[in-house]
Amino acid sequence: MDNHAVIYMKDIVKSYKMGKNTLTVLNEISLEVDRGEFVAILGPSGSGKSTLMNIIGCIDVADSGEYALAGKDIKARNEDELADIRNREIGFIFQKFNLLPKYTALHNVAFPLLLRGTTKEAAYDKATKLLERVGLGERLHHKPMELSGGQQQRVSIARALAGDPNILLADEPTGNLDSKSGKEIMEMFLELNGEGNTIVLITHDIEIAKQAKRIIQVRDGRVFESV
Repeated sequence: MDNHAVIYMKDIVKSYKMGKNTLTVLNEISLEVDRGEFVAILGPSGSGKSTLMNIIGCIDVADSGEYALAGKDIKARNEDELADIRNREIGFIFQKFNLLPKYTALHNVAFPLLLRGTTKEAAYDKATKLLERVGLGERLHHKPMELSGGQQQRVSIARALAGDPNILLADEPTGNLDSKSGKEIMEMFLELNGEGNTIVLITHDIEIAKQAKRIIQVRDGRVFESV
């Protein structure tokens, strides 16, 4: 295995039972993402890209094949171990933001740190710095409903960064945003990548994918590298 690869997949297969039939969603996929890369995984609905994202994110596990995340073999992990890996290794950014609606931006970002046992003072200090980093220093005490869609997505990016993850995994991160806000979020990803963050972005939109440094297309359960 390449020591530089933060994501290493070899011959990944994933199938689902559909009544009496078996549907193979991923068919012997092999993929490597090096530390510091910005990769878009591009594919239409039903192509297998969401299943691939779930396996990368340790939300689901493959039926067969090898997967190592930041050097950790994922194959034989139980649910608790997978949850711990998700918490420590991956910063998730979702299309629908997934913020806690009753809490301020500051608490939303501090929350995963508090769950890990970080002291309240340290968690809130880090959350403040991250919200300032994403341009929301004036919005620390606003709740999600008091923020625009673009601002909510910035909160979720700050939250994803809070645990210093090995990868940022972004699922259609501009899907709920207008074009101006979407452009600003993509510019932020490019800045974060420039600072050394590894980013894997899942999208069905070729124009979004083109802004990444590398495009991997998923079609009919297989991957194709775009040159």
